[in-house]
Amino acid sequence: MKGYVHVYTGDGKGKTTAAIGLAIRAAGAGMRVYIAQFVKGMHYSELDSLDRYADLITLKQYGRDCFIEKEPEQEDIQAARQGLEEVKGVLASGDYQMVILDEANIATWYKLFSPDELVELVRSKPESVELIITGRNADPKVIALADLVTEMKEIKHYYHRGVQARAGIET
Repeated sequence: MKGYVHVYTGDGKGKTTAAIGLAIRAAGAGMRVYIAQFVKGMHYSELDSLDRYADLITLKQYGRDCFIEKEPEQEDIQAARQGLEEVKGVLASGDYQMVILDEANIATWYKLFSPDELVELVRSKPESVELIITGRNADPKVIALADLVTEMKEIKHYYHRGVQARAGIET
């Protein structure tokens, strides 16, 4: 089966959720999935949910905590770069039919690694691997390489009315 490149981007909610939904669908079909979460190092409910699929879905975080409100520190850059290197090996291994690079677009936006490095990774993808890249601010080079691009557009969000992130919904 030929694998394609998906990009879920935009300022709306649901990019990671869409990718995880696709991972669960793939696992249901017996596919092995690797999820690399860039920028994220905190606990999210999806970690607990995906534990139930541990025989088919592997999730690893390559971040510390959320720095989106401030500039990334050297440790944030090192974590993302380590993730990028590990994902190269994951792609080359042939062990996974689907690889998800959650928040990789944000990683390039904050210069944790370059868009060109992400493009190089996409180009190194074995033909049979389905590759999903999420995060706001997808670089035009990444969009140009993708086979499918979905932009999540925020129309209205309760966050702007002061609603904090809720367990099981946003965290």
